[in-house]
Amino acid sequence: MTETSFYDLYNAGWSEDTNLNSGLKNSFKINLLEGIALEEESSGVAYEADTTVQKKPFFIKLARILAIIGTFILAIYFIPGIIANLKLSGSEADRLAKAAESANGRTLPGFDPTLSKINRLSVPSIGVDTDIEESTYENYETALKKGVWRVSDFGEPDVDGAPIILAAHRFGYLAWTNSFRHKSSFYNLPKVQVGDVVTVIWEQRQYTYGVYKTEKGEAITDYSADLILYTCETLSGPERIFVYAKLVS
Repeated sequence: MTETSFYDLYNAGWSEDTNLNSGLKNSFKINLLEGIALEEESSGVAYEADTTVQKKPFFIKLARILAIIGTFILAIYFIPGIIANLKLSGSEADRLAKAAESANGRTLPGFDPTLSKINRLSVPSIGVDTDIEESTYENYETALKKGVWRVSDFGEPDVDGAPIILAAHRFGYLAWTNSFRHKSSFYNLPKVQVGDVVTVIWEQRQYTYGVYKTEKGEAITDYSADLILYTCETLSGPERIFVYAKLVS
């Protein structure tokens, strides 16, 4: 009896006749897509053994397994966050928001989306209502041409510490219109009195300050203030006009 291995027949890649025994003829037909069909004929008696291996169901099962694994991985990442959000009550959300607002050492006014997104200064008693310009010391004149400049390296409304210092020209530029000069310069700063209110809109929060002192001099004398406004008294002299205010709300 001659033995022919299945490996040899598989590698043949096409129909091959091999005598396995006298009077017995085996015909192997190999189809890589449909599987393997084996036909045997012996002494005029024919029978067919179908050992076809279906590959399509295997890939379907594999796809299902991968889908289950993918769903499980997504669940690991997202379900804890969903559960945490569901457990966060309204009071806890408010507490976290307040903690964030006071993180810089100062309790902040409520956020108001209807307020200007541009930081602004308002001094109602003298008609000032203008944007607050940001610039470094090297380019401060560019900011002053547009109106009020927040002196860099000093305070901001939402940070506890150094005072906010806002400076502006008193007489301004010839190119300014009278309307712009009235709203954006400190021409009338000497008219501000103790008790006047000054408001600052900063990152859509409104800060209210009360004036407690005004003075003339060549330098700031009170850095305990929360807000300081200043301008020149004359076109060329060294004397300045200072307004000091404390945060009210």
